[in-house]
Amino acid sequence: MSKFRLQPSPVQERVLLEHCGHARFVWNLAVEQHSHWQPGRKSAPGYTDQCRQLTHARAENPWLAAGSVIVQQQALKDFAQAKANFFGRTHGQPTWRRHGRSEGFRIVGVTPGDVRRVSRKVGEVKVPKVGWVRFRWSRAVADSVKSYRVTLDRAGRWHVAFAAPPAPIPAPRAGDMVGVDRGVVVSAALSTGELLNAPTLRANEKARLLRLQRKLARAQHGSNRRGRVKAAIARLKARETDRRKDWVEKTSTRLAREFAVIAVENLKITNMTRSAKGTLDAPGRGVPQKAGLNRGILANGWGLLVTRLERKAPGRVVKVDPRFTSQRCSACGIVDRKARESQAAFRCRSCGFAANADVNAALNIRLAAGHAVTARGGPPLGEPVNREPQRDGHLPVGSRC
Repeated sequence: MSKFRLQPSPVQERVLLEHCGHARFVWNLAVEQHSHWQPGRKSAPGYTDQCRQLTHARAENPWLAAGSVIVQQQALKDFAQAKANFFGRTHGQPTWRRHGRSEGFRIVGVTPGDVRRVSRKVGEVKVPKVGWVRFRWSRAVADSVKSYRVTLDRAGRWHVAFAAPPAPIPAPRAGDMVGVDRGVVVSAALSTGELLNAPTLRANEKARLLRLQRKLARAQHGSNRRGRVKAAIARLKARETDRRKDWVEKTSTRLAREFAVIAVENLKITNMTRSAKGTLDAPGRGVPQKAGLNRGILANGWGLLVTRLERKAPGRVVKVDPRFTSQRCSACGIVDRKARESQAAFRCRSCGFAANADVNAALNIRLAAGHAVTARGGPPLGEPVNREPQRDGHLPVGSRC
């Protein structure tokens, strides 16, 4: 989707908030209907039945009838799609929407005349019951737009996203293969030796965020002061998110343009970032350390980087087995967990190869994608061999440099 910053007037913003409230209300009603379903009972109402019920609800409630029927019907359509994704095991169960979180609505049936350019940096989109709303024209809008979604983030910023996926980036004619190792200290290490880091908050911004979090802990729940502090924290975190997304977009575009094949590890990020709190009877171990690791993984945009690469370079992203990529020597293929002397240093105790640990892992990822290890007679990357080198200094049998 092409996302743009929406700039509504105060009057338009009030109507947009009403649309968000109506979409949230209809969504929560659908969640409540399906929450009562149990095996053996009659199936919960589907999208068609819910639209029929919505018509009766609008006739009995003037405040609901005053809103846009497109907004309310599309909320039911989104819920139906969310349930289909749940049964397809691609997403979780759709849950309740809270005020101030995931605010937004979708508009379909957009015609070419509903989006227009006013000046070099200003465009307008036609929203039902609102009229023409301005947005920042930061790049071209596709002519094939059929729908769009209006959202409000926690920082109080409005956005409009047009459902028009950009065309894939063509592969270079003489492109090479690159391995990408994602980490917490180094966001992305390339097999070419380049180290890339996602931007984060500056030192003064981190200090201000810490002060605001302490102030939030002292604020009374429900007070205006607490609301102002939460808004200030949301603005800071939104700034960090914008920087990370901008870095991901630029990095993924560059990799798609420069390399024909991009190899990454097949990581289960959802499982890796799962909480370690446990239960009261069996509490987890190292919960603060695990929470810090989870924040580091999410702050470096592991999943978003691969998602954008797959969108921009379809069919050119290869996922390999992540086992032993950080312990294997990319020169001789020996797996030795003690070869990684520190977070950044790797030195093979068999052949003496030394390199940055993340770059060595990226080289292994590249080799795995190209089957280079198997082609020269070595074992597949997923199978460790000769974890400990020979004491006399000679290479183990079967290893090659």
